[in-house]
Amino acid sequence: MIRLKELESWLQDLQDFESPKVALEQYQTPPHIAAHIAHTIQASFGDLEGKLVADLGCGCGMLTVAAAIMGATSVVGFDIDSDALKICKENLEDLEITAAELVQAEVRQLAVSHSRFTKLFDTVLLNPPFGTKCNQGADLEFVQVALELSHGPVYSLHKTSTRAHIIKTASRWGVNVQVLAKLRYDLPNTYKFHKKKSVDIEVDFIKFTVKDV
Repeated sequence: MIRLKELESWLQDLQDFESPKVALEQYQTPPHIAAHIAHTIQASFGDLEGKLVADLGCGCGMLTVAAAIMGATSVVGFDIDSDALKICKENLEDLEITAAELVQAEVRQLAVSHSRFTKLFDTVLLNPPFGTKCNQGADLEFVQVALELSHGPVYSLHKTSTRAHIIKTASRWGVNVQVLAKLRYDLPNTYKFHKKKSVDIEVDFIKFTVKDV
């Protein structure tokens, strides 16, 4: 298995958003966080190597690339933004990754508009919109779709401040929540409304699994 530092080194060379869109809460997943996520998923649970993986809201492909490098048989990245998918495609091509497919789609409508993906994936990854500005509740909407597409686990990032709400909601859905780590997410000054150079926020790395009936 590839070493953590080597994985992070590969991810650091990926292209970022050229003109991030505030309405989509576009921020690149930091390479060190993406590397830790992918490495933990494989080293602790074996949920990437040899698996069919989805990346919801893939953006420029940080988690898509990480999953592919960690040995996924195939990764399907979904995003609504054609500009982001163009950069993601270039990132995949630069690293000569062929075991990946990109689909332009509204993630929250996937289960309806692309029903062929229902319960298709072994593992689903996502760094969803945190639900700020005009996207309140988007993080859990993404998770709900992820659970519909996966017949295995879902791995996601969420603001630590929302943990109690997420656990309560997931319990209502009949889903187990395992907080694997609390990470520090350095959110750079990206949009005009940002007043600080960067903001350090606490983020939970969470594993969701459907409870056994």
